[in-house]
Amino acid sequence: MTKSELVEIIADAQGGITRREAEVVVNTVFTAIGDALANGDRVELRGFGSFTARQRRPRLGRNPKTGVSVEVPAKIVPHFKPGKELRERVDNKS
Repeated sequence: MTKSELVEIIADAQGGITRREAEVVVNTVFTAIGDALANGDRVELRGFGSFTARQRRPRLGRNPKTGVSVEVPAKIVPHFKPGKELRERVDNKS
């Protein structure tokens, strides 16, 4: 599912809002989650899951094309942990 498909689903499900209003809602939610993670906060959506920012240590990587070793610096990356309800819904579908 793409962001535009999500906007369409929200606009169709909520008859009182337009596609543009649904797009503003989706963009606002994504921006709020991104801002919270950038500030080091944790975002928890009950029943869906939680987003956190995790620290990755520096490591020695390898360029697959040339085989040359490359140092990969430490960085902070987003991490998502699905909630129990989401895990069960996905598991029961398969």
